[in-house]
This record gives sequence, C-alpha cells and structure tokens, in this order.
Amino acid sequence: MTPAARGFTLIEMAIVLVIITILIGGLAVPLSAQIQARRVAETQKTLEEAKEALIGYAMTHKTLSATPRSYLPCPDTNGDGIEEPRVAHKCPQQSGLLPWVTLGAGTQDAWGNRLHYATHTDVTNDSPGIDNTVTPVPSWNQVCSSNTCVAADIAADVPVVLVSHGPNGWGARNVNGNTLAAPTSANELENLDGDNVYVSRVPSRPDSPSGEFDDLLTWISYSLLFPRVCPTGCLPPP
Repeated sequence: MTPAARGFTLIEMAIVLVIITILIGGLAVPLSAQIQARRVAETQKTLEEAKEALIGYAMTHKTLSATPRSYLPCPDTNGDGIEEPRVAHKCPQQSGLLPWVTLGAGTQDAWGNRLHYATHTDVTNDSPGIDNTVTPVPSWNQVCSSNTCVAADIAADVPVVLVSHGPNGWGARNVNGNTLAAPTSANELENLDGDNVYVSRVPSRPDSPSGEFDDLLTWISYSLLFPRVCPTGCLPPP
C-alpha cells in the first residue's frame, strides 16, 4: 500500500473520537445552561403576567354594595384552573393553585408545573372587599431569605405570593394533575407547608449546606395593589 492510499489506524480514529467527545461535552454544558436560563426567564415572565392578571381581576370584580369594592380571586384547590366558590363571602382556602382559567393567565411554568398562589381573606372576601380600612398585618404572607428567619427580611405583610417550584419541581402539581415528590430541603419545604411564610433566595445545589433550592417567587405588595384597584381611594364600608 502506497503512502497516498494509507487509511486511518484504529489508534488515530480513537484519538479523533476522544477529541470530538471532549468538544461536544464542552459545548453541551453551556447549551444546557442556556436552555435552563431561558426557562427561568420564561417562568419569571409567566409570574409577572400572573400578577397583572390578578390585579386585572380585582379591577373588574366588585362587591355588590352601594359602594362597590374590589377583591382578589380564591385559589384553585382541585386543579381545574377555576377559583373555588366562596362560602358566606369567604374563600374555602387562602393557599392553592393559581386559578389560570378564571384569570386567563399562563397555565404552567417552563417545566410543566402549576403555579402556587397564596393570598389572604382580607383581600379575597367579596364583602366588604378592599377598602382603605384594610391595612397590611403580620397574618398576611411574609417573604424571607431562609426558613429560619424570625421576621420577614425580604417582604413583610404582602397580600399575594406566587411560587414556581423551579426546575426540580419538587412538591409541585404538574399539568397532568400529579403531585411530584416532596423536596428534602427545609427552604423548599417552607414554600409548601401551607403557612404564611415563604422563602426566596439564590439557587443552591443539593450538596449545599442549606440544601437544594431553585424555587422562583414573586409577590404583590399592598402598596402596589391598593393604588391599582383604588386609584381614587376606596371608601370604607358605610
């Protein structure tokens, strides 16, 4: 065989395959990170749109009284996307899923899971509704940087909190109606235990001292809600 007709040896082919594998691996990690970053951005946009949908609901739903007042929707507790009916003007629960059908909002986060929605009876009762006698109180939702916080260090006394359970989805209800396995970290568990304390912090890996955390949160402060639903001021009940 002449030098011109000589082919690749097995060793040369193996070296080429190793080089190609290294190059593909080097490209795959940034690509995976880009995809994850895009999903985070999509979910953050969905959360912001949900906030606007909630405010829009309050602006268009008024109490049946001489002086109509706004109120927020009840959480969805059975997964059909429709707010639960009120009993004696009150929502049966103040924490559940975002009622996306009622709101005409996004149905899920970028990982195919429903959004958690927590509110308070002071702003969901359709009698008397939101007026200028309603003021933020500690029984409203509190946003902390850790499940061990003694007092809210991020946002105190907020009427609405929205949660995406992030890329891992632990504890979320997916679009098929299934509830995923519960998280193991205390900070993610805090966003599922049904009380009024929620955790928002930078993401952390499973091997982090504080445990895994990738939940995404946003909230509506009363200082934002009240001027939007009561641009000229809401009168107290007569």
